[in-house]
Amino acid sequence: MTEDPSAERARNVRPIPMLTQIGGRRIAPEGAEGTPEIPFELRQNVMIASVDRLVNWGRKSSLWPMAFGLACCAIEMMAAGAARFDLSRFGAEVFRPSPRQADLMIVAGTVTIKMAPAVRRIYDQMASPKWVIAMGSCTIAGGPFQGSYSTVPGIDNFVPVDVHVPGCPPRPDALIWGIMKLQEKIETESLYRTNDGR
Repeated sequence: MTEDPSAERARNVRPIPMLTQIGGRRIAPEGAEGTPEIPFELRQNVMIASVDRLVNWGRKSSLWPMAFGLACCAIEMMAAGAARFDLSRFGAEVFRPSPRQADLMIVAGTVTIKMAPAVRRIYDQMASPKWVIAMGSCTIAGGPFQGSYSTVPGIDNFVPVDVHVPGCPPRPDALIWGIMKLQEKIETESLYRTNDGR
């Protein structure tokens, strides 16, 4: 009885190393973070990544913003969620009514001194990890009301801000730019370092 030559070839398959050696230095291909050898048959079905990279991909792709508008910037924020600009491309279209369900606070509009404790309370009620986008010049530095007796000169004074979106008011595509910048920041975070330690 003769043996099938393909069975013999299958028995002798050796894993192909994923790392190539150039001048004594080992070079990893794009996206590979570990050094395990993967058989040729599994190459198209296996992806190697760190836990940080996987978790950060999930976090950046499913941001749930808090529906929190204070002034005219809120209209631009609402427009960003409409069909023309389509925030769902970035996984951020689900504006949540409760801070306990949100992980992104977009502060859009003028923050007065009376409103500042409520902004901080809502931020404190959000579960970690949480991020903040300051939208508009009023939120960032007081805007045209800078130096007024009733306006907070920037929410950085009582809430840690991750991304500033300048403008008066900034257009919806500027807010989308801010969300993309926040996604870039989330990609670099680690499970060992939390936002609370900023």
